[in-house]
Amino acid sequence: MRNESEKGSALNNMEISDADFKRLVQFVQSKYGIDLHQKRQLIVSRLSSTIRGRGFTQFKDYVDYMLTRSNSEDINHLLSRLTTNYTYFMREMGAFDFFRTRILPDITRKHQRDKSLAIWSAGCSSGEEPYNISMYLMDFLGAQAGAWDTRLLATDISVEALSKAKSGIYELPDTLPANWKRNYFVPADGGKFAVAPRIKNNVIFQQFNLMEPIRFRRKFDVIFCRNVMIYFDQKTKRELSERFYEATAPGGYLIISMSENLDPGTKYRRVGASIFQK
Repeated sequence: MRNESEKGSALNNMEISDADFKRLVQFVQSKYGIDLHQKRQLIVSRLSSTIRGRGFTQFKDYVDYMLTRSNSEDINHLLSRLTTNYTYFMREMGAFDFFRTRILPDITRKHQRDKSLAIWSAGCSSGEEPYNISMYLMDFLGAQAGAWDTRLLATDISVEALSKAKSGIYELPDTLPANWKRNYFVPADGGKFAVAPRIKNNVIFQQFNLMEPIRFRRKFDVIFCRNVMIYFDQKTKRELSERFYEATAPGGYLIISMSENLDPGTKYRRVGASIFQK
């Protein structure tokens, strides 16, 4: 049963017509790839207070505004409300184990001469994933880490998520190795911990919409895109994986989550449970 606060919240929700629901869903999907066709209740529950706070009395006026006069701040708030930026350190350890034991030896061997790696955390949310990747890099390279350019790109569409990621302050889980807590974090206020400078400075955060063309300077040795495509329909997933393929260096890797899969016609070959190679 719902508690009293949940009941009150439900009673305060605004109604959305079929037409306005369809318009909003099509707008979000066409611009940002996020499929909300089955998320009507989520839209109503998460946006009702926002709509009232912006001075609108009905969904129609809000949808009209978003489709014709909204600015980047409005869009960022909408996307933050409708997507769940949930992640944590050491998520899906199988992928990280493969990265540590198979991928890192492979790509560092290929780059022994230029000593420069290109890794992208696409859909980095609040930053745990790219910081985690950096810790694995530092562990693997050890005393040689200073001789390598290991700076990795971390992107997300949500400005709010990127703001938290850039702050680099977290409550640490018990699953985090004790030596990582000592070596890669410093105590912060309220019992939290801040990512140490050498890990923090190894990550370049940037806002990026995955529906846009991928035109970064280098092809990537590894692309992490985990728990992002769960928001997309099959066509959008296929088109994104094709863009990822073109952005991957020959022999490079794409890592997705265990709850996702690529189109059977993908040019990548599967080399692990959720890991693909060009």
